[in-house]
Amino acid sequence: MPSHGKGYAAARSRVPPGVKFEAREALQLVKDLAFAKFDETVEVATRLSVDPRKADQIVRGTVVLPHGTGKTVRVFVAAQGEKEREAKEAGADHVGLDLLPKIQEGWLDFDVMVATPDVMGKVGPLGRILGPRGLMPTPKSGTVTFDVAKAVKEIKAGKIEFRVDKTGNVHAPIGRVSFETDKLSENLVAFMDQIVRAKPSAAKGQYVRSITVSSTMGPGVAIDPNLYRRSG
Repeated sequence: MPSHGKGYAAARSRVPPGVKFEAREALQLVKDLAFAKFDETVEVATRLSVDPRKADQIVRGTVVLPHGTGKTVRVFVAAQGEKEREAKEAGADHVGLDLLPKIQEGWLDFDVMVATPDVMGKVGPLGRILGPRGLMPTPKSGTVTFDVAKAVKEIKAGKIEFRVDKTGNVHAPIGRVSFETDKLSENLVAFMDQIVRAKPSAAKGQYVRSITVSSTMGPGVAIDPNLYRRSG
C-alpha cells in the first residue's frame, strides 16, 4: 500500500470518523480540505447493492451535469456529408472520416468520439484501439447517433457516462474544487438522480449502500446514503 504524504494526513485528520454528512456539508468539507497546488477534480464514488456479474444488474447511463465537470472536452465526430457540417457548427473539435486512418497510426487527440450509424462499419475495426480507452462510440451512451449536433452540445455542456465496475461501485467527476459549493451540490444531485433512476429491478435490499466524495488528492468524505433511498 502506498503511503500518503503530510498534506493528506493533515486533511484526513479533519474528517470526523464514522460521520455521514448531508451532501452540501460534505462537499464544502472536500473544498476546505483540498491542499494541492492545482484545481483538483471533485469525484463521487457510490457503492451499489448490485451484482455486476449478472446482466440484469448492470448499472450504466449518462447524465448532463448542470455545471459541467470543469474540463474542456475534445470531441471527434466520425460522419460524412451534411452531418460533418452539423458537427462543426455544434462545436466539434475534429470532424471527418479522413481522420480514422490516423487512429490506426496512434492519433488519439480527443476525449469523446461520436459517430453516425452509417459509418460504424468503418469505425468498428478500430475497436481494439478505442475500446480499452473507453473511446468507442456506443448507442447506449448516445455517441452513435444521427443527431450529432445534440450529442456534441451535450458533451461540451458536461455530459458524462457512468458504469458500475466489477466491485459494484460507480465513480464519476462532478466538478472542480474551484466550483461554488452550490454548483457542486447541483451536479451531485443530477448524478445521483440518474443513479437512482438506473436501479435494476433485480437489485435487492438498500440500493445505494454508500456515497463518498473527495478531491483528487484529498480524503473521502461520506454522505448519508439514506438521502437517496427510493422504493421499487
